[in-house]
Amino acid sequence: MNHSYILGWDIGGAHVKAALLSPDGALVGVYQQPCPLWQGLERLQTAIREILQAPEVIGYQPVRHGVTMTGELVDLFASREQGVRQIISTFAEMLPGHELNVFAGRQGFIKVDKITPNHYAEVASANWLASSLLAAKHFGSGLFIDIGSTTTDIIAFNEREIKAEGFSDYQRLISGELVYTGIIRTPVMAVAQTVVDQNQPVPLMAEYFATMADVYRLTGELNEKHDQCQTADGAEKTIPASAKRLARMIGCDYRDQELERWLKFAEAIRRQQIQQIYLSCLRQSNKCRDAESNCVIGAGVGRFLVKHIADQLSYTYRDFDEVFASVAVAQALMSPADCAPAAAVAKLLLIAGKLD
Repeated sequence: MNHSYILGWDIGGAHVKAALLSPDGALVGVYQQPCPLWQGLERLQTAIREILQAPEVIGYQPVRHGVTMTGELVDLFASREQGVRQIISTFAEMLPGHELNVFAGRQGFIKVDKITPNHYAEVASANWLASSLLAAKHFGSGLFIDIGSTTTDIIAFNEREIKAEGFSDYQRLISGELVYTGIIRTPVMAVAQTVVDQNQPVPLMAEYFATMADVYRLTGELNEKHDQCQTADGAEKTIPASAKRLARMIGCDYRDQELERWLKFAEAIRRQQIQQIYLSCLRQSNKCRDAESNCVIGAGVGRFLVKHIADQLSYTYRDFDEVFASVAVAQALMSPADCAPAAAVAKLLLIAGKLD
């Protein structure tokens, strides 16, 4: 049995997230670095280096690593398979002498030197499975909902087994278990086509003028520490600047005396996004109908919306942070639920080590 610290990694197309776990299962640190991977592998290398320089990581020197990913989807790579291969190769080159375990979905963890092209399809975009498997182990039955900066995962589980229909992104889009909407990077035009403004329905422009971060900045629900992405116009992240970007969505200019108008506009877009997610949650909830499963587990930086959806479903809300009862980072910028897949691969790797 290996008693070293474990660092779990989740490599996305826009962020790299990591979670540091002690040998007894206590969470020591959670980290997120911006990583616009479509701009080149050097962006990934920089994000990895930044996390490796975190004081706790330097102090505990973890030599065991668990890696999951979705970053293979970015258009830097000619194919998902190439993306998986290059992301794994980058880690192997940057962590020589470390034990590197790749999460291969239903096949579990595979040491990096045992990975073959036959594993790539299972490795690709399997981060949701790590989170939902851990949620199922801990909560038993329920509905796991992870709302992140870009996507939403909705997975039913019952008697500690997940009830997923799809395992690839394609299959999961069809099943409704993957909803491509999030609270930061998603363009507003991808959430709503028409919004009522000043008592009349107005079609939205199909332009990248604003993102959902602007919406949640105006509603007061956005944690600015979670927003590490550039704004649609490259301008500042303030309430007036966000209102200005939202106003452009219907061909208007922002004026300070009209702030209340744009607050209502943001609320209208918010309702449409919640409704989109709720309908997919309703569909998945049919898979777990017994009384014990009437709970929703919220994860992701957008889980404040999960609480509203739980109310709509008349389900009890529980937080993914509960999985980590002994959290040594109560005052940290990020919590395990914010970076659920990274925390999950670390915990699952610890459990796998105890079973060896």
